[in-house]
Amino acid sequence: MVDIQDELSDDTLAEVIDKIPASRGGEAVKLTTAILSARDGSKRSIELAVSEMLNHSGQHIGMVMVLHDVTSERELSRQLSYEATHDALTGLINRYEFERGVTRLIENPLTDEDKHVLCYLDLEQFKVVNDTSGHVAGDALLKQITMTLKSMVRKRDMLARLGGDEFALLFEHCDLQHARQVVQQIIDAIREFRFVWEDSTFSIGCSFGIVPFTPYSGTLTSLLSEADAACYMAKDAGGNRMQIYRPDDDEMLQRHGEMRWVTRVTHALSHERLQLYGQPIKAIGAPFADVKYIEVLLRMRDEKDQVVSPSSFLPAAERYNLAPTLDRWVVEKSLQILADVDKSKLGISINLSGRSLGSQGFLQFVLDCLEKVVMEPDCLVFELTETAAISNLSEARIFMTELKKRGCRFALDDFGSGLSSFGYLKNLPVDILKIDGVFVRDIVDDEIDYAMVKSINDVGHVMGMKTVAEFVESEAILDALSEIGVDFVQGYAIAKPAPIEQWIEQVSKA
Repeated sequence: MVDIQDELSDDTLAEVIDKIPASRGGEAVKLTTAILSARDGSKRSIELAVSEMLNHSGQHIGMVMVLHDVTSERELSRQLSYEATHDALTGLINRYEFERGVTRLIENPLTDEDKHVLCYLDLEQFKVVNDTSGHVAGDALLKQITMTLKSMVRKRDMLARLGGDEFALLFEHCDLQHARQVVQQIIDAIREFRFVWEDSTFSIGCSFGIVPFTPYSGTLTSLLSEADAACYMAKDAGGNRMQIYRPDDDEMLQRHGEMRWVTRVTHALSHERLQLYGQPIKAIGAPFADVKYIEVLLRMRDEKDQVVSPSSFLPAAERYNLAPTLDRWVVEKSLQILADVDKSKLGISINLSGRSLGSQGFLQFVLDCLEKVVMEPDCLVFELTETAAISNLSEARIFMTELKKRGCRFALDDFGSGLSSFGYLKNLPVDILKIDGVFVRDIVDDEIDYAMVKSINDVGHVMGMKTVAEFVESEAILDALSEIGVDFVQGYAIAKPAPIEQWIEQVSKA
């Protein structure tokens, strides 16, 4: 069989047949992807196969023609191809197709005339619309924003939705000055835009991260990472602005370094290089054998099996929304340890990120983990920072209320360093106040710090809460806290952090 590839857009069947060679010596000839037009104007995609008929003497006596209607198959193929490269909600190209376009430009060496600019766009207030008016409203907002964006860029520019409220824009054959002008127009348009849903009106904003292509531009991953870092800087600066990535900018380098930590943390998660440490919390005046809780601390081991300081990777995990993933790992591993502990003698205290409180499914995940452990009252404490709890007040209240039904307790960590509003304590079912170490460490020499710690301790006790002082690093500090009447202490004067198994074994034998 011989294949003849042809696209016959408006040909009649007779014209199609005329295109078939007069004789093929008995071979079948197949025309694929031909399009036939009917008299009513409709078109059908067909596969046409023709075979010549010969008699015993080899003379031509006719032809056999087979037409196969493949209109549905071709339409399905086009639809699948479209869905694989486009976002279903907005109709914009998706991340995969956008990255393919960027890769194409990277692989073509830049000339003096070639100028391209990559942009990341992140919407402000999208979560507010979703949370207050529902996902249907959020979807409607994204569609309207998409129409605004499409009206302001050239047809040749690549506009993509990367997911959620994140978009990307590739200005191909465009200098930085023109790209900045267009980006500023988009920022102004979105800032003035008002999204109306039922009885509510929302103001929307956006932040842009901009990366010009240069002959020294790196890989696809590095370009996207640079644009993302610049976008986060624009958001941190207040939003409704753009930030151009400059490799010699110290703050930009710091932010880019944080993003590298995200990659390293993700790799550590998948290669089992995270480890739980612990630090004891004990009652003032009680012997070490009476340690009540072990606070769970997260550590990471690098590629050389060296312990990495949490101050190196946790800020990056928090900023780039990896904290809920880490919290899930910590909760699951901690409860596995708690399952084998004499819970009448010892409990554990787990820190949670504010981002986890608002993370979809996190509460149910914790509840599922608790089902696997025989709980006893007060054996499990969850620690939330003051700022995280107040910033996510409604989520925090729901989270705490549900888990307190299961016998869990809650500590408000770093109290005094955040918004410091005692009024919020009335609205949160808090059991323990952990006094921020920034006041504790200088309590012996600073009268204001002493008064601050005493004030927090007194209010906590009036409200029926226990108090814990952090950063207890000397006997003098311990004596001052005992004089004030703080209930529990934690710090290097008590014990330094160590692998949690070590503390569990030591306390269990005491």
